Amino acid sequence: MELDQVYRDNVNDLYRYLYSLSKDHFIAEDLVQESFYRAYLHLEDYEISNIRAWLFKVAYHAFIDLLRKNKRFVIQEPKEERHSSKETPEKRLLEKESFQLLINDIHSLKEQEKHVLLLCDLHQLSYSEAAEILEMNLNTLKSHLHRGRKKVMEKVKERK
Repeated sequence: MELDQVYRDNVNDLYRYLYSLSKDHFIAEDLVQESFYRAYLHLEDYEISNIRAWLFKVAYHAFIDLLRKNKRFVIQEPKEERHSSKETPEKRLLEKESFQLLINDIHSLKEQEKHVLLLCDLHQLSYSEAAEILEMNLNTLKSHLHRGRKKVMEKVKERK
């Protein structure tokens, strides 16, 4: 399997996943590089049927390792970014604010519910891929997903 092609196909998705976990551009970039370094070391050793799910699993473990290494790790609020678009600034601001509120709602959940929602809903991995990444039973994943979605929906309804 050619690592260059795997990198091109998955680097953006991994970055977005790690950014949604860490809320920090530089940490997400470092973790993407760490994930691909780990993949480079172990790619030849395994028969991997789903490389994308395996990379997300490697990225998840790299993030967990970082958390364990830096117990004082603080998730920062994302900095303002400029996007060039033909949309109005007001519309972009409203979309960004509502997306940020949604991400904050997700981050207020229990750890397992948060990770399941990020993988299944935000990054659109299948249930079985997410269960493999998080090393949990498929039914347990579905239970966490249902509870997490319900809690997020309640928070969104409270804001209206």
